[in-house]
Amino acid sequence: MSGFERGTDGPKVIVAGVDGSASSLRAAAYAAGLARRQNALLALVYVQPVLAAGAAMGAPVAGATEEIAEGLAAEIRESAERVEEVFRVRWEFHTFRGDAYAGLVSAADELKADAVVVGASESAGHRFVGSVAVRLVKAGRWPVTVVP
Repeated sequence: MSGFERGTDGPKVIVAGVDGSASSLRAAAYAAGLARRQNALLALVYVQPVLAAGAAMGAPVAGATEEIAEGLAAEIRESAERVEEVFRVRWEFHTFRGDAYAGLVSAADELKADAVVVGASESAGHRFVGSVAVRLVKAGRWPVTVVP
């Protein structure tokens, strides 16, 4: 058994998945509290969906998902500025492309996450297919917190 290592307790990077849904914004707020208390970096991650079918039909998919990412980043920046004097949280906003699960796995790997926080799925179909949160937990690579 190795001895105590100074400065290595607790997470250094907490990844929170955001997509604009109410549950993802609650997850981001919860993750911000964890990051503040642990003096960790909060990495807010938006995964831009790759919608091949929509693109094939001429839908402006890339532009729409870029607008969502920009809107989320602006909303998060405004929220952080409002509480800046009370709560100091180091945070970054990242955008990845792909399906939500693969994008969050890539983000957590690339950012060397110590923990992942996501909102509970608000989709009824996930009862049958499996939510992103359940898939992240089953991957068993990081502690995963699911916020209702």
